[in-house]
Amino acid sequence: MLIQKIKFFNQNKDTLYSPLKPSHKHGSLSESKLYQHTGRQGQATEITSLDQLKFEKSSFITKGNEKFRDNYIIGQQMGSGAFGEVRMCQHKKMRTIRAVKILKKSALDQKEIERFIHEIEILKTLDHPNILRLYEFYEDSKRYYIVTELCTGGELFDEITNKAQFNEQDAAKIIQQVLSAIAYCHASNIVHRDLKPENLLLDSKNDNTIKVIDFGTSAHFQQGGQKIQLSQTFGTAYYIAPEVLTSEYNEKCDVWSIGVILYILLSGRPPFDGKDDRDIVRKVRIGHYDLNLPEFKYVSREAIDLLKKMMTYDPDRRISAEEALRHQWIVKRAYEDIDSDATLNALRNLKNFNIEKKLQQATITYLVNQLAHKEDLVELQKAFKALDKNSDGKLSRDELIEGYRKIYGELAEEEVDKILARVDANGSGEIDYSEWIVATINKEKLLSKEKLKAAFQLFDTDGSGAISSEEVKEILSRGQKIDEKVWHEIIQEVDMDGNGEIDFMEFTVMMQKLISDDKKAAGEFDLHVNQIANAGGASATPV
Repeated sequence: MLIQKIKFFNQNKDTLYSPLKPSHKHGSLSESKLYQHTGRQGQATEITSLDQLKFEKSSFITKGNEKFRDNYIIGQQMGSGAFGEVRMCQHKKMRTIRAVKILKKSALDQKEIERFIHEIEILKTLDHPNILRLYEFYEDSKRYYIVTELCTGGELFDEITNKAQFNEQDAAKIIQQVLSAIAYCHASNIVHRDLKPENLLLDSKNDNTIKVIDFGTSAHFQQGGQKIQLSQTFGTAYYIAPEVLTSEYNEKCDVWSIGVILYILLSGRPPFDGKDDRDIVRKVRIGHYDLNLPEFKYVSREAIDLLKKMMTYDPDRRISAEEALRHQWIVKRAYEDIDSDATLNALRNLKNFNIEKKLQQATITYLVNQLAHKEDLVELQKAFKALDKNSDGKLSRDELIEGYRKIYGELAEEEVDKILARVDANGSGEIDYSEWIVATINKEKLLSKEKLKAAFQLFDTDGSGAISSEEVKEILSRGQKIDEKVWHEIIQEVDMDGNGEIDFMEFTVMMQKLISDDKKAAGEFDLHVNQIANAGGASATPV
């Protein structure tokens, strides 16, 4: 009965407020325009030393200089709409399979282009395992192209309708992932504003990892320490929060939308239904929903309690996404047993990670965020979630200490401080998801000759066979104000023959040293763990 109702309900899920009407005006998306939107251009603080230079995944999410079809083979269509389509694509050199959103310029006006730029801007800054990853974007005379990770599992509700059985534990695992992504967004002062099942994708048919998509209507609700009251109406009739329809609102409108999704997962029907959007919106404004349906008879009291708190009419009294993650229903049902061996291996790699040269750091950050295969990240993602006890999408000092305490005992705090000094590339005081992947991924597998060649070609922009300080500056500056001597120092760190440039041999030697250093450190770590086990001391199982 539940599946049948969801199938019927899923037939009517149109967006209530479509972004804008199409016209035939369009402009060009320049890199400088994008950095104006991201606020990275014209920074007041000048970087004058190598120690100040930081890299993160957004440094390598760029507008491609070549034509999209020069780098990618376009595959089958996955979806289409008024403004364009989504297709599978394959990177010609790396053979990685991705998705590309192709937008027709003729269908966009200037405001829609602004929305497109805004979505890129937001996705560049977000770094969470449950948020769709952006790789790069392109433009030609007729189209824009946004290249993202590929999710083959389909939309959330489409997958649910195909399942033979659905229970509270399944629902809790789904809602926990969405809450984790949105709590992370809210901590970054970003509100999504259009959460609905079709904006929640499953990573693959065999993996129920949720990916939140479509940040085109998202907004910052706080800047410079000042709260911004939002008033524009965005959303979809079934999921929109009452305050969005009637007054100014804040980030808790997202929590209401997730509550509506939870209601549907538990009952198989929407809390507000009607013959059309106008009728649905009228009921949403009133805000009364029925928890006495027969479908709720066997739903736990804890689930009902969370549902009520998420769908509290007054947003000031409504639970936050962060608070919802700590609710007993989520804590008891959503967290899975984690492979302790995989977590131990990841902690070993994290402890051993040590980048000595800035070009090494930049290269491995690029490789992880642009060329690593998704299947190589699955176990690392699970280990990250196991350590991320509050599900905020970051590993704090305390969470890392908890993970290492069973290995290092009282020395765990000292070890974690050393790790943070090496791994925290952006200086946030925590380990972000991409920083975790950079530090823990199998370096020998990542640093293949094919991938190293692709990374070298990234920096060798003129194709001369050597990397100059000007080329490094072109790739890594990205609107930052950096003293010229810093770029020369980056070259000097690696330039073995002293000719002022880095050839492919020097580049390869630099990167392969990471593999030998990693193996040596891994042996020392394993010896330490075995000594603990043989002495009958603290358990080597970190989680």
